[in-house]
Amino acid sequence: MAAAPAVPLLINLGGSLLGFAATLALIPAFKDRFLAARLFGEDLNKASRRPIPEAQGVISGAVFLIILFCFIPVPFLRCFVEEQCAAFPHDEFVELIGSLLAICCMIFLGFADDVLNLRWRHKLLLPTMASLPLLMVYFTNFGNTTIVVPKPFRLLLGMHLDLGILYYVYMGMLAVFCTNAINILAGINGIEAGQSLVIAASIIVFNMVELNGDYRDDHIFSLYFMIPFFFTTLGLFYHNWYPSRVFVGDTFCYFAGMTFAVVGILGHFSKTMLLFFIPQVLNFLYSLPQLFHVIPCPRHRLPRLNPCTGKLEMSYSKFKTKSLSALGTNILKAVKFLHIVDVRSGTDEDGEYTECNNMTLINFVIKLIGPTHERNLTLLLLLIQVLGSTIAFSIRYQLVRLFYDV
Repeated sequence: MAAAPAVPLLINLGGSLLGFAATLALIPAFKDRFLAARLFGEDLNKASRRPIPEAQGVISGAVFLIILFCFIPVPFLRCFVEEQCAAFPHDEFVELIGSLLAICCMIFLGFADDVLNLRWRHKLLLPTMASLPLLMVYFTNFGNTTIVVPKPFRLLLGMHLDLGILYYVYMGMLAVFCTNAINILAGINGIEAGQSLVIAASIIVFNMVELNGDYRDDHIFSLYFMIPFFFTTLGLFYHNWYPSRVFVGDTFCYFAGMTFAVVGILGHFSKTMLLFFIPQVLNFLYSLPQLFHVIPCPRHRLPRLNPCTGKLEMSYSKFKTKSLSALGTNILKAVKFLHIVDVRSGTDEDGEYTECNNMTLINFVIKLIGPTHERNLTLLLLLIQVLGSTIAFSIRYQLVRLFYDV
């Protein structure tokens, strides 16, 4: 960036700390307004069904945007107050503005989803539309679509490969994946904000380690976004932790996913960023049969509360055995054989129905450890997220030598 990084980063950190305090204060202050607007839901995993404000990610997202809007001139102060700036860095300025535009679009579209309760096909379309400013910034500032081929494939493909338009398709799909990957690993108090905090902290650590490397400016750019995101999300997490006083809503999931996509794409470390999504990737792969409706998928796949024990148990999808396609039947046989899904056949008197647990990482963990308290389940899933980041760092700095020259 144009200015020495220490001063902008310190200003960014100061603004982020103010954002943390603002998020803590604003969420309870706006609680009654959300309830009056009927933006609330019930916690299905609690005995008491009191209304809880939803879509609170719009508050943390708004605070995040205010911090970065005020921060826009800071990286370019040298060009305003000193004569040493030979030319204004328009490419860096466009990069910053385009990133904020993409995130702002995603917050708006996420809030529209919370209000209008859109269908899943729309949930895939929204991130695609919001990523267009991001792709245009990449095209105008960089335009490089050539990748370094991993060692095992170099005899076949050569040292470098130009993907052309496929690279932009990859970046668009990355934005869609990041937003929805957080959205489908949800349903218990604190999990959406908690997993985002761990991912953000991992990216911040990675950026700090790489500040002395060849791509220093890219990692400084990433820190400008990740530090405010971490602290505003921390404020939201405080209110969303068990027992949750607010729900983050799809607004936060879209906001978080697009922020990660922005820094991964424009910071040129999208492969490393995906490594921090290991639990989300596993959850996505495990969920595929239900996401594509090969196995019937209910609207809510969150665990169910056993009111007698106060613990969460696996939730199930119930369907007529004959309604399954041949593919669905074979998948069900395979997952039952592998013992990764609990399948119950002939659950009614006539034996026409089959049940299987909903295919989410949350239900899979319950399958492994048995019924557990919601708070303990969230803690365990966050520990899995931390373990995923540990594995990601090991791959990035150790196993990478098997695939690339470093």
